[in-house]
Amino acid sequence: MKTKLALILSLALTPAAFADEMKGMEMKQSMPMGDMKMEQNDTTTKTAKATGTVRKINQEKGTVTIAHRAVPALDWPPMTMGFKATADQLEQLNEGDEIEFEFTSKGMSSSITSLKQL
Repeated sequence: MKTKLALILSLALTPAAFADEMKGMEMKQSMPMGDMKMEQNDTTTKTAKATGTVRKINQEKGTVTIAHRAVPALDWPPMTMGFKATADQLEQLNEGDEIEFEFTSKGMSSSITSLKQL
């Protein structure tokens, strides 16, 4: 019992013992950052074409999940993802369909603009 208590106390107090070693290492708020590349979220709308297999259709949400091949125009690898689609577009699709489609992509949102069965 004493061994367990000693172990628990030593583990609990270890961070406090090392905290004192960090004195003098304050972060300088005036650090020059003008030359640092700050990545921004891409908010430009891009258009691309792809081919893929329809995996799931959600009429209520107006989306279709497609396992698409690589999209070189956007530097995307093959992946499965959801796309917004109109009710008319969704009516043309069935799960398992092979399609070719054009879409727009902005940030994390992609919408089908045209599609055709293969």
